[in-house]
Amino acid sequence: MSRRLFTPFILGGLPLPSRIVMAPMTRARSAQPGNVPTALMAQYYAQRASAGLIITEATQISAGAQGYSFTPGVHSEAQITGWRQVTDAVHAAGGRIFLQIWHVGRVSHPVFHDGDQPVAPSAIQPQGTQVWVADEHGVGAMVDSPQPRALTVDEIAGIVADFRSAARNAITAGFDGVEIHGANGYLIDQFLRSNSNQRTDEYGGSPQKRLRFLQEVVGAVTDEIGPQRVGIRLAPFITFKDMDDPQIVDTILLAAEWLDGKLAYIHLSEADWDDAPQIPDDFRHALRQHFGGAIVVAGRYDEQRAEHVLEAGWADLVAFGRPFVANPDLPARLLHGWPQAALEPATLFGGDAAGYTSYPAYQGEHA
Repeated sequence: MSRRLFTPFILGGLPLPSRIVMAPMTRARSAQPGNVPTALMAQYYAQRASAGLIITEATQISAGAQGYSFTPGVHSEAQITGWRQVTDAVHAAGGRIFLQIWHVGRVSHPVFHDGDQPVAPSAIQPQGTQVWVADEHGVGAMVDSPQPRALTVDEIAGIVADFRSAARNAITAGFDGVEIHGANGYLIDQFLRSNSNQRTDEYGGSPQKRLRFLQEVVGAVTDEIGPQRVGIRLAPFITFKDMDDPQIVDTILLAAEWLDGKLAYIHLSEADWDDAPQIPDDFRHALRQHFGGAIVVAGRYDEQRAEHVLEAGWADLVAFGRPFVANPDLPARLLHGWPQAALEPATLFGGDAAGYTSYPAYQGEHA
């Protein structure tokens, strides 16, 4: 087996020592009130700085973009200051880090919006979709997302402006770049899909019109911080959060063709549960044909699968999610064949250092 995973790569001008990416993972540990990144978060990310690139947990572009308790933002001065301690810690440890920025759209709850409805392309409730809401004691529960209200055209322009501001704030906070979250049933994905976007104006109807919001967001972000510092996450084969759309694969390939030359990478989010659908080889080939930039893949990869997708030329970088939770030194464990620790699921969301910064590096005799 080749070991391309451990070879360097240049991403938009940023040198990466390996093709191992830490995938974005919500951990819900920001300080309250204000969803402010903390010193504990700085320690968590710095522990994992041996990744070729870290992509942070999804981060709100505005107060109205929130859909889960304790997720951080990047729209206030306190949040920017909090993120600065994270980027300083990661850079001091020799790492590179992008901030993932999002708006959750309809995957939310009125508790985050002063009692108002969440917003979406269309007023369609996502069936079977729940979000995590914590009380004042930090005890959380999953609650249903209600019916949202449809965004006005003026409000859409305001959200595009919020993405621009969030990108600028990320660079101010010291990030090497940003990843726009356009996947997994959140707002950009909701605009892309015909079942969640039933608008009849310039943002809905044809695939080209459903792409408009994505195009405006990408245009604003790249104009603000430069295309070499920007990636986008897309998920054509993920259908949870009531996102099953028979047209989405063709729409994503249209998006990839438009994105070509306009940003550094596309991050393909693949299903990561048991018996999940496999991404067809013909789609991987078509994506490479349509988009000439870097491609990142994520979805239950181990080293063997990672090497296969790199060797086939279908990806340039491979993101690992849950393995990085319990293995802060995951690149070394992969390189040397050291055993990997198992994570504790009960500590994934919310809480303190337990199950967050408490996982040690490998302690074997050859470490």
